[in-house]
Amino acid sequence: MTHRTESAVRLVILLAIGTMAGAAAFTHVHDLSVAHGQPHWIGWANAVAVELMAIYLGLELRARRRTGRPVGLVGALLVAFALLSLAAQVAGAEPSVWGWIVAAVPSLAFLALVKVVLSNAPVTRPAVDQPTAHQTEEPEPAIDVEPVHPVEPAAVVPAVVPPRVVQPNRPHVVGIIR
Repeated sequence: MTHRTESAVRLVILLAIGTMAGAAAFTHVHDLSVAHGQPHWIGWANAVAVELMAIYLGLELRARRRTGRPVGLVGALLVAFALLSLAAQVAGAEPSVWGWIVAAVPSLAFLALVKVVLSNAPVTRPAVDQPTAHQTEEPEPAIDVEPVHPVEPAAVVPAVVPPRVVQPNRPHVVGIIR
């Protein structure tokens, strides 16, 4: 199977799972909202807010990690919205272990799919200069560098040791106060 064919198959699977799991998750959140007194349009608004917030927070988490910013609050919110979605899935299920597991499948599949897609980092390969067939001599360095002459041993100056800064009655570990 070629790389292009494999990518196309993966995309079709991604769209099928995402569509079906997303539809089930949206429907469960909507139905739970309506069953507890919300109008239908608010039920759909709740479903959109819960499910898309989880996707957005996953994207935000990835962006923050990439730039080195803190991820604590975003991660906590992602877990909260994922649990809210999962709770909506199992709330209407048959009250048994299998009922809860089967009801949780769409939400877990959707969240797993989002996690897998968001964790795919582009591969950056280091640039390697490959000589071409018509290239016969070594390439010249881009910067002219003066040759470095070794220093004679007599010219080496001993390092000056600073006077003792830490008092003998003070700890030598920063951050410990006596």
